[in-house]
Order: sequence, then structure tokens, then C-alpha cells
Amino acid sequence: MTATCEVCGNDYDKPIQVSLGGRTMTFDSFECAIHAMAPNCAHCGCKVVGHGVEAGGAIYCCAHCADHERGLKDRA
Repeated sequence: MTATCEVCGNDYDKPIQVSLGGRTMTFDSFECAIHAMAPNCAHCGCKVVGHGVEAGGAIYCCAHCADHERGLKDRA
């Protein structure tokens, strides 16, 4: 049995499903899952794949971007 990736349309025999907030989507790769479901950094717009930084209801890819938007400093 194959499934169609919801991003690229590829029919794949080893699909993955990712659920977030009650929504489940089917993909042929983590790359497509990231493209569809990962949030964008509120400062630079890149996909936040790791833990990121959350401040004031916004998500940032790193402390540097959070600092630019909110003056948030990293503890390091």
C-alpha cells in the first residue's frame, strides 16, 4: 500500500504521518513534514526545526532573533 505525500504528491510505500494540534498529515519525508508543519521564525522567517525560543506568543529560531525582536537574551 502506498500513500501520497501532501506536500510533493509523491506516492511512497513507506509514508510517515505527523500529528499536530489534532491535525494529521501524510508525508514521504521529514523534509516535506518540516515544510508543511514547522513554524516560521517571527524575525527571519526560517523554519524552526529544533527547540527554538518562544517569547510573547511568538516563536524564534534562536536567541539572536528573539533578541532582535524582543530584547530577549540567552543565558549563555
